[in-house]
Amino acid sequence: MQLIDGKAVSAQIKQEIAEEVKQIVAKGGKRPCLAAILVGHDGGSETYVANKVKACEVCGFKSTLIRFEAEVTEEELLKKVQELNEDDDVDGFIVQLPLPKHISEQKVIEAIDYRKDVDGFHPINVGRLSIGLPCFISATPNGILELFRRYNINTKGKKCVVLGRSNIVGKPMANLMMRKAVPGDATVTVLHSHSQHIKEECRQADIIIAAMGQPDFVTADMVKEGAVIIDVGTTRVSDPEKKSGFHLNGDVKFDEVAPKCSFITPVPGGVGPMTIVSLMRNTLMAGKKEIYK
Repeated sequence: MQLIDGKAVSAQIKQEIAEEVKQIVAKGGKRPCLAAILVGHDGGSETYVANKVKACEVCGFKSTLIRFEAEVTEEELLKKVQELNEDDDVDGFIVQLPLPKHISEQKVIEAIDYRKDVDGFHPINVGRLSIGLPCFISATPNGILELFRRYNINTKGKKCVVLGRSNIVGKPMANLMMRKAVPGDATVTVLHSHSQHIKEECRQADIIIAAMGQPDFVTADMVKEGAVIIDVGTTRVSDPEKKSGFHLNGDVKFDEVAPKCSFITPVPGGVGPMTIVSLMRNTLMAGKKEIYK
């Protein structure tokens, strides 16, 4: 069993990005700039955004954090999105999800200029992904692909089960694993809360990508010997022994599943760091106008 170290891979990629940015600036080019909008004070969102700002520093990007209280109106938020769309200094920006209930997330996502949509959530980027055109790919699935690449995990012709069908992970992940590319070329089954025979399907899988948000959902009896397990789950479970009062729990029962695997990602330290570094790579591509002129 080999542990997939997302933390080490992401640190390496950040250094590669920082080197490229240094060269761009040395040649008189523009330093990439990422802006983030954070609404309210959700603990998870605060942590994610703080990590993104830190990653920008390491990569040599400019970054701007725009904060709103949870009571902000949809109209005010959309106005700020429009300002960022028109700001030539900002190469890419994200609106941290989830948003308060009174704001339509879909409306906000669609208001973002798709050429600056480094989260890859805009319908134009999602549509281009589904037919294999260059686009901003959402960060978590993109990060998982990079782990397959760097660990030389063969996906061609393999049976891949994706657990979960969210717009952020499950659907784009399934699309990427099916595409004619490396990594890709897999035979993909998407399972979700209404699927039947989940255990039987998982037992046949060479690769399981678990993104259901259900702690310890994948158990040893669902996994065949030698399978590759990618655990996207990050549920906060209360833990009085921790200073923070919680620990992060994956969708996979790690201790019992790991001995059966050829490769497995831990939680934390697996997919999480790759999500942030994928956002950095999208921002670099936006700055270089690599996808959209």
